[in-house]
Amino acid sequence: QLVESGGGLVQPGGSLRLSCTASGFTLEHFAIGWFRQAPGKEREGVLCISMSNGSDDCLDSAKGRFTIFRDNAKNTVYLQMTSLEFEDTGVYYCAAGEARYSIVHGIHDYRGQGTQVTVSS
Repeated sequence: QLVESGGGLVQPGGSLRLSCTASGFTLEHFAIGWFRQAPGKEREGVLCISMSNGSDDCLDSAKGRFTIFRDNAKNTVYLQMTSLEFEDTGVYYCAAGEARYSIVHGIHDYRGQGTQVTVSS
C-alpha cells in the first residue's frame, strides 16, 4: 500500500513537503506520480512524476514550484512544494505504476488515500 503524509495548513507563499511511503512492495521499481483533487472538483492530471530510472518531472502549474524526489532507502517519494497558492488547496494523492504512461493514464498498481493540504491566510 501507499500512505501519504505531511499535509496541513499553510499560508500563501509557504512550503510543505509531502511523503508517499510504500509498504509491502519496493517503490524503487515503480514510476510514482502525485495528483491533486481540489474541493468540489475531479482529480487533476498528474502534477509530478518520478521514474524508476531517476528521471523526475513536474508539469504545468507545478513546474518551477514543486519538486519530486525519492529516498529508496526509506521506500518513500517526496513532493516538495514551495510558493504555495490558494489554488493548491486539495487532497494530494500518490500512485504507483509501471511506467510514465501508466501514471499519466490512470493505470495504477497502488494508490494512497491522500493527505489534505490547505493554503489559507
